[in-house]
Amino acid sequence: MNKRLFNPRAIASGTWPVLIHVGRTSGTTYRTPLDAHPVDGGYLFVLVYGSRSDWVRNVLTTGSARLRVDGSEVELTAPRLVGETEAFQALPAKVARPPKLLRITEFLRMDQVSEDHRRQDPPN
Repeated sequence: MNKRLFNPRAIASGTWPVLIHVGRTSGTTYRTPLDAHPVDGGYLFVLVYGSRSDWVRNVLTTGSARLRVDGSEVELTAPRLVGETEAFQALPAKVARPPKLLRITEFLRMDQVSEDHRRQDPPN
């Protein structure tokens, strides 16, 4: 239901961060609206549906993605699963923690690719 009804509306509204990632087997480009939070050096994603979600598996397999946030895109790399403790330490205090009722224990953290890194590593 999310993929067919809610996600397209969330993407069209432009109010949610949208992760642009490539399918691990299909090579298809997907756009997924997510709960993404800026943290030191990158972004932290709340895994509401866990680490077995297609988008998480795609990003972990390909090792990169782009995030459309606030009208611009940022390039992300080095995806890794982190636990509650590391996630909560990285999040600013003003960001609400997921309700315990949801039992979210995994988060995905990615590093933002810097301009300097892009200049040093031109595409092949």
